[in-house]
Amino acid sequence: MLPLRCQLKQAPPRKALCRFWAVMGKLQSKLKHSTYKYSRPDEVIEERIQTKTFQEYSPAHVDTVSAVAALNSELCVSGGKDKTVVAYNWKTGNVVKRFKGHEREITKVACIHKSNQFFSASRDRMVMMWDLHGSSQPRQQFSGHAMVVTGLAVSPDSIQLCTGSRDNTLLLWDVGTGQCVEKASVSRNLVTHLCWVPREPYILQTSEDKTVRLWDSRGLHVAHVFPAKQHIQTYCEVGEDGHKFISCSSGFGGEGCEATLWDLRQTRNRICEYMGHFQTVASCVFLPKALASVPVIATSSHDCKVKIWNQDTGACLFTLSLDGSGPLTSLAVGDTVSLLCASFSRGIHLLRVDCRRGLELREVTAF
Repeated sequence: MLPLRCQLKQAPPRKALCRFWAVMGKLQSKLKHSTYKYSRPDEVIEERIQTKTFQEYSPAHVDTVSAVAALNSELCVSGGKDKTVVAYNWKTGNVVKRFKGHEREITKVACIHKSNQFFSASRDRMVMMWDLHGSSQPRQQFSGHAMVVTGLAVSPDSIQLCTGSRDNTLLLWDVGTGQCVEKASVSRNLVTHLCWVPREPYILQTSEDKTVRLWDSRGLHVAHVFPAKQHIQTYCEVGEDGHKFISCSSGFGGEGCEATLWDLRQTRNRICEYMGHFQTVASCVFLPKALASVPVIATSSHDCKVKIWNQDTGACLFTLSLDGSGPLTSLAVGDTVSLLCASFSRGIHLLRVDCRRGLELREVTAF
């Protein structure tokens, strides 16, 4: 046995031990919160590349973004809980202009094709028309609904505007005068979205009664009701050729939570279903034909995921998880390779499709 003096010399000082465990604690904390994955070396490289190329953009809104739409190949228009409409250049990362006039949350935005003008709908029961190069005040106001406005659709010739609401009504407006020219109401028809069919007088409408209706704007009457689904239909989008459209379903835990492709011209039946989300699918879009050798669509969901699908087979080609974003509320095509995805917690995500890697979707930035 060593003398006590030798034992004391060999024992590490208390201060040294404290410093050692403090360093170990910091190291463990860094490892715990690291965004790198360790299952495969190539995943580490991939994570580092994404972190390095992620761009810093100024935020468009200070709260939840409810809707986003592309004004052109550089600008988008969005609205949300902060009651403002924002025109944003998503290629430079700058706010172009803010528009104020609504008293409550903005629910929908819609753009006039090949124009600098656009519309916004709100929980304040109002619809407003804005001009990018005009005043920050609304150019035109449309007042006529008794409840929150939940649908906006502009006619292909930009002369008419159709609006829908939870008050079970659709209103048809003259854009130039701001006057309501037609009104229609269907019992229990709580409107969730509107979409005008290209080059046609028809308007598609999704509803909380689980159906999709096709309206004829000439007199504003129902031309067709598609077979009811099992869940609320949240959104609809028509293809450029006007022959097909997609609708989305609400749901939870994988029940419902799908998108459906419909024939709009001939049989008017379901063509294909896209199943794989685990919460409400809030938005869906047809992707540009030049993107892939097969037709593809994209969906965004409250489960924080954006999926790309083979339109013909229903196969999921890629899934991007936007963790921490909260429910994804709206999706829009920016250009031939870019998507804009609005979210509950992280603003608008700029996503890019990499065709060289099998339609891989990656996040470029959020604003």
